[in-house]
Amino acid sequence: MNLILIGMRGAGKSNISRRLAALTKRPVMSTDALISYENQGCSIPILLEKTGGDWRTFRDLETQVVQKVAAMDDVIIDTGGGVVVDLDDEGREIYSRRKMDALKKNGRVIWLEGDIVRLAAKATADSRRPSLSATESEEAIMRRRLPFYQRAADHAVNIEGIRREILAVKVCMLADFWLT
Repeated sequence: MNLILIGMRGAGKSNISRRLAALTKRPVMSTDALISYENQGCSIPILLEKTGGDWRTFRDLETQVVQKVAAMDDVIIDTGGGVVVDLDDEGREIYSRRKMDALKKNGRVIWLEGDIVRLAAKATADSRRPSLSATESEEAIMRRRLPFYQRAADHAVNIEGIRREILAVKVCMLADFWLT
């Protein structure tokens, strides 16, 4: 059984996944890191630049990686903030049934839920993250994605005002993992 962390940009998925690895002695699979690795080490901003900002191509790469890690067992999966979305024929974001069904087949999905205004400000201030849209604010995108996170989650953990080490233990307990 895998433990899958989902959440918006800046929610602390990578930080908490590393802490969970220490608690459970399980490896972490980062979908964003694996996408980069499988594309000659290109960072996600560079991948997007190479495709002219084509998020559809990125979502397809993400799906391939998700299917690979979902087939593993007893791993912690640190997903990118947009794992819950795909694009329809007009390029609008929709719930990603193909990615979430693959992940949920052999895992429990924990949503690291945080304050959208704070997370949007944090994401906007981080120059290492590619812009999600030239016309829409991070906050608007996060609000639109909120029902997708709610739908995907087996459990939600509110992250606001709680130290990361405490969050990791809470997530571990929710997921019924044995603490080591």
